[in-house]
Amino acid sequence: MSELVDADPPRPLAPLLELRDGVPPVIDSPERLERCQTALVEGSGPVAVDAERASGYRYGQRAYLVQLWRAGASTALIDPVALPDLSGLSDALRDVEWVLHAASQDLPSLREAGMTPSRLFDTELAARLAGYERVGLATMVELLLGHRLEKEHSAVDWSRRPLPEPWLRYAALDVEILVDLRDALHAELTRQGKLEWAQQEFAAVLAAPPPAPRADPWRRTSGLHRVRTRRQLAIVRALWHARDELARERDVAPGRVLPDKAIVAAATLAPTTPEALGRVSGWGGRSTRRLVTVMWPTVAQALALPDSDLPGAAIRGDGPPPTNRWADRDPVAAARLSRVRAVLAGIAEQHQLPVENLLTPDLVRRLAWSPPEADEASVAAQLRGGGAREWQLELTAAALAQALKPADG
Repeated sequence: MSELVDADPPRPLAPLLELRDGVPPVIDSPERLERCQTALVEGSGPVAVDAERASGYRYGQRAYLVQLWRAGASTALIDPVALPDLSGLSDALRDVEWVLHAASQDLPSLREAGMTPSRLFDTELAARLAGYERVGLATMVELLLGHRLEKEHSAVDWSRRPLPEPWLRYAALDVEILVDLRDALHAELTRQGKLEWAQQEFAAVLAAPPPAPRADPWRRTSGLHRVRTRRQLAIVRALWHARDELARERDVAPGRVLPDKAIVAAATLAPTTPEALGRVSGWGGRSTRRLVTVMWPTVAQALALPDSDLPGAAIRGDGPPPTNRWADRDPVAAARLSRVRAVLAGIAEQHQLPVENLLTPDLVRRLAWSPPEADEASVAAQLRGGGAREWQLELTAAALAQALKPADG
């Protein structure tokens, strides 16, 4: 890993609290947005972009504040609730490089507001490729720029109106410092000869399609491992979907309507009356008590389902089985996976990369479980078909072809 990763600051750093131009007013009218757009277009260099969501408070992942900074234009704080269509701003900045930290987290909510970049620099991804082990924004700003960012407002309810000034200052600081961080990482990637790798990764982030809807999303209920029978699984499924519908209607995070632990508790006890449901752990609070009459018909329907309609074990996709079962199911594949992982670990260490950024774990498993012919071209073709970038193929294809050959071959 990079030598800079383990370097400690020489002394405690004072928090970065003051903005270069003060806290700007929130842009919440078309007239203000037009003036902001003109200023940003007349600015120079990359534009830093960030979005604040209300995860844990609201349903979905929409943006409740969009922040931008560009040299010569200062900071813009835009209210996407008052201005839900920001496509004009996006079009005006189409040919400008956008700088985001952990872009894959913010791009969906930005796209929902009409904002899509054509050029990207992701400072989190750049930091990973440069060999840093801790790549949070505050950590990278401290390591490379010598400033300490306060993060106490990172998990607040950004749907609140009006937004308090300390929250706005926090949001503006995140983008005001981002282009400086981009420049430092750009220089480090250039020094390490990894800038082209990073550019390929940024292009892949932009080109990635939206994730497909999850099959059986209710199976991600926290604590589901405590549910033992198919009948209990049916109760979890029914309550999860009923809760999700209520959360969507109320625009509230599902966990605030009914916690996962209350769903699992109801499923494991399988109460047979509304009164019994009200006595289940997690259902006696002031808000959840009111849900008993709403949710009881859902539980009753799950209890009455015929066996043929009860959910079974989770249906796996077309990928390989869990790796902890390979030794029993296919010892040859298990040995092959061990060799492949060892080769990738060596390459990652040589180039100061996280091994998961060298090749994704899922792609590695698929390669080891269903390998192509053990030659470089065949391996490269399979990896490319799975989404690997050219720089990854150049580093790994030949070595993996050797690792895929039988141990006695």
